[in-house]
Amino acid sequence: MKFIDLGNVNVNLFVTLAVAVFVVLLPAVDIKLCKLAGIDVQHNWGTNPYAHKLLRMRRVLLALMLLLYMGIYCYITFFSRAAHNEYRVKTDFFAEFFGAFQLDQGFKGFVDSILHGHVLQAFRSVHILDVKTVAEVYLNVMLHVPIGYLLPYAFPWFRTKPRLRATAACFLISLATENIQLITKVGYYDLNDLVTNTLGGFVGATFFVWFAFVAASPNWRTEIKRYRRWQRNARRRTLYPFARNIDLSRTTLLGTNEDEVYDFYIRKLGFRVVRQLLPKDSVGTSFLLEMGESQVEIRCSNSNEELPEQYLNISARKLDKIRTRLEKIGIACGEFEKDPYTGTRQLSFFGPDHVRIVIIETA
Repeated sequence: MKFIDLGNVNVNLFVTLAVAVFVVLLPAVDIKLCKLAGIDVQHNWGTNPYAHKLLRMRRVLLALMLLLYMGIYCYITFFSRAAHNEYRVKTDFFAEFFGAFQLDQGFKGFVDSILHGHVLQAFRSVHILDVKTVAEVYLNVMLHVPIGYLLPYAFPWFRTKPRLRATAACFLISLATENIQLITKVGYYDLNDLVTNTLGGFVGATFFVWFAFVAASPNWRTEIKRYRRWQRNARRRTLYPFARNIDLSRTTLLGTNEDEVYDFYIRKLGFRVVRQLLPKDSVGTSFLLEMGESQVEIRCSNSNEELPEQYLNISARKLDKIRTRLEKIGIACGEFEKDPYTGTRQLSFFGPDHVRIVIIETA
């Protein structure tokens, strides 16, 4: 196959233009199409009755887009190069790159000019001696920008911490690439590529935050200000320093009939009995139920007392399948509703003792 010259300036200009158009155009087109289809990506909801299926289709298309780019990346990295007879390894840390520049004022003079506000003068003193080396390093950064951009765009897990997780993924991809190149004798095992490719992933994730996240969240400025204000105040509060180790894992409900509780929560919904308590001085029974990492304590009085309305909120995925399974066992569910706080879909139904169970959909 024909070799792609990574040091060619025209190739670099084309890649830069393509990446810039892709970064800016993708969220604009995405938001426009979502509005026309009647779906709300931010809240995983929409006015279209098929909104949930359309959102799943959107996620699949984004994943296919990432897969397509990975195919292009593999072609550039492996299949456009010819194999060599020996293993080739580069361990010098950017020696060729720094040698491709000449600074009239020296590095110290260059930094001093920038610190004193003479930025243009500082960059006029820089002369590029080896354009091809600089272009190769630049292209190694740019090739990973779309990966760092698409990972949080396509997958919710990366959106939680886009810069950290997408950058780490790009490092692992780059590490795998370099090892494959070493084994197949295609190209070099270059430690510099690990740095530039990881930097490209960080740049791509940053572009995601600047363009895609901002475009999809019109009130992002207000939300960030509110979050930072809360964070400043919360640092002086008692529990905030330990928040990473805190998880709300148990909810307590009241019941009147242990047989009804057992039949509904265990036989129908599938909770597991962790422990059952039978106090000696009472006719009541207490259950500790568990599903996943969530626990529900139900205190049954075994009496005919009238209980107030109670709520049990659960987070889960695939509400459509959950609703189908609930209806099969005879539990009536209403239409999908919109959670007033997060805007995501939710499904509600009633259990014994005036308990309203709300299942809130997660991405």
